[in-house]
Amino acid sequence: MRAYSASSEEALRARNLLKDWAGEGFLTETQYQRMEQETICELRRTNIFLRLVLFLFSLIIVGAAAALFFVVFLSRPSAQTTGIFLLILAGISYAAAELAVSRARLYRYGIEEALAVCSVGLLCAAIQFAFFENRAYSPALHEMQFLVPTAGAIASLWIWRRFGLPYAFLAAMIFVVFVPGYWTSSHSAQHLIVAAFYAAGLITVAALRSRHRFTYLNHEYSIVEALLWIGIYLSINLQLSSVDLLGHWLGRGPQPTTEFSRPFYWTTWVLTWCLPPAVLARGLLPHKDRFVIAVGAIVAILTLVTNKPYLGWQRHTWDPMLLGVLLIGVALFIRRWLARGTGGIRHGFTARRLSGKDKQWMNAGTTALGLLSPPLTTPSPQTDSPDVHFGGGDSGGGGASSDF
Repeated sequence: MRAYSASSEEALRARNLLKDWAGEGFLTETQYQRMEQETICELRRTNIFLRLVLFLFSLIIVGAAAALFFVVFLSRPSAQTTGIFLLILAGISYAAAELAVSRARLYRYGIEEALAVCSVGLLCAAIQFAFFENRAYSPALHEMQFLVPTAGAIASLWIWRRFGLPYAFLAAMIFVVFVPGYWTSSHSAQHLIVAAFYAAGLITVAALRSRHRFTYLNHEYSIVEALLWIGIYLSINLQLSSVDLLGHWLGRGPQPTTEFSRPFYWTTWVLTWCLPPAVLARGLLPHKDRFVIAVGAIVAILTLVTNKPYLGWQRHTWDPMLLGVLLIGVALFIRRWLARGTGGIRHGFTARRLSGKDKQWMNAGTTALGLLSPPLTTPSPQTDSPDVHFGGGDSGGGGASSDF
């Protein structure tokens, strides 16, 4: 099922752990080199900046190649012909991604990722052109148009399962958002359907994750579970999932609630307060999942931010300041509470940094800021000015024989 062997991905996981341990001083240089020899992996990787550049350039190349093909070989093709050729290009793009992984052994290299992403986009465009473009509108045809986002969701899930790309799963979640709109016009039903899809995915991921708790897949399932939790929250928080969200938060008027029944509206308000403790409990109690804990903190902040709009209360300019003071106070309290524990640890939690990953991200951010900001250079002294002459004085003589 996976494009990479389990031994290769386990070796990469072990190498990353070794770097963290060595960065924190848990391993000596000799120990690190000896253990690194046992985790040699044939997969080819690159840094995050070159990965982004290769990803962008690969997207441009695939798009330009597809446009050139249509310009050279097809002149004014029909919608069905366009759809067929887009489907062929989608297959070629996916095959190229598979070849890049199997032959070139690329892993998070940007090139194979862009090819896989292009295959999903070309597939959705092919279905749209082949079946729904330039057709007379009919309710039955509109209902069948859900096949486009459904195909995108299924293809994205396959890309995630095959190549292990977390953003492919996020893309599948985004595709799912558009599916209920073709089934019903009720906004309440749409929210419930999306939440039900995410809840089903969460149950499935939780069941699968229990089998891979100590393997390389645990990190991947952790990210997916965090995404599903925040997806469920966004689907039930009506103040965040509004179409006119930007206008609402810019102060163009109150949030319209007439499209939702009062029982549904107030039920979602109760759920916005119940979900953050549930997410935090899921992240804290079983295995101290860092991503799920972060999502629990995020949704708790979003609940505080959207509480006044939910209740229809007037918002004030000092509300963000009060929220900031509250968050700072909570952070300081938790930090002091953990620091007072034995050895600065309480129930397996500590406020001290234990991983070298934080240092790596700080170095990456410093590098990015250095690339964005102009370099600061100190001008070198001008020693060749015609008005200033520095010669070499005699030893002990105060420079009498030189031309100062």
